[in-house]
Amino acid sequence: MRCGRVRANSATSATFSMSKAVSTGTGLPTRAASCRCSPRANSSTCACRPASRAAKAALITANDWSKAHEGAWVKSIDQIGTCVVIWPLRREELPDWIGARLASRKLSATPDAIAWLADRVEGNLLAAAQEIDKLALLADGRALDVATLEASVADDARYDAFRLTDAAIGGDAGRALHIVAGLRAEGEEVIPLLGWILNQLRLLQRLSAAGSNLAGAFRNERIWPARENLFRRALKGGDADHWERCLAQAARIDRIAKGRDDGDAWRELERLVAAIAKPRAAAELIA
Repeated sequence: MRCGRVRANSATSATFSMSKAVSTGTGLPTRAASCRCSPRANSSTCACRPASRAAKAALITANDWSKAHEGAWVKSIDQIGTCVVIWPLRREELPDWIGARLASRKLSATPDAIAWLADRVEGNLLAAAQEIDKLALLADGRALDVATLEASVADDARYDAFRLTDAAIGGDAGRALHIVAGLRAEGEEVIPLLGWILNQLRLLQRLSAAGSNLAGAFRNERIWPARENLFRRALKGGDADHWERCLAQAARIDRIAKGRDDGDAWRELERLVAAIAKPRAAAELIA
């Protein structure tokens, strides 16, 4: 089967073009091999060339794609079109993508700054592109480092779950609670916020279980060097039991938000965030 393969930020997708062109090696389409027109006819005058306005494309999104999925239906479509399988970017490919995007905007950045941005956007290429476009307006020809990126983020008035967990894990309870208040005022819902908080709590639980092999755990979890100190601080203050209690509190918040338990979900979220930031005070904050 003639399928091209590229990478993008989405679930695996197969795009089928219904107007088939045979590659000339120059990147330009030419007549199909079955064309019976005069050899002098070019691609623009060939009667067999489908009208551009009649061209159609089908986009199929799937969680997985392999040779096992390339059944008779795919072959039937390939008889009249071209299939291009678009793979999601792998995490380790994201820094290169960000570096290339920065270069396309005539920006340069340190490896730590690129790693910081890659960790912040967590594979969301749209978010990365938007951040880079904003930096292109603010950088004024300067090379970007982590401090510059952090300052840029600090100037952005909109709060998000990433900044919330960074503040909590970093021990800044006051800022973390301020972000919770801001998110609530902006009309955010509790349940979407819990997704990223749970992700980070489970990560802390796994890191805590690593014991003395923390450096190896950081590598296995693909935590950027720029963020290691953030997690080291949190792990120094809280043990595995503490993170288990935080996970239990997150589960309780989820039940409250879904109407399956009594309580104020936002108030309990504040308690959880404070407990993450101040493990020694957790006993007074969460059960």
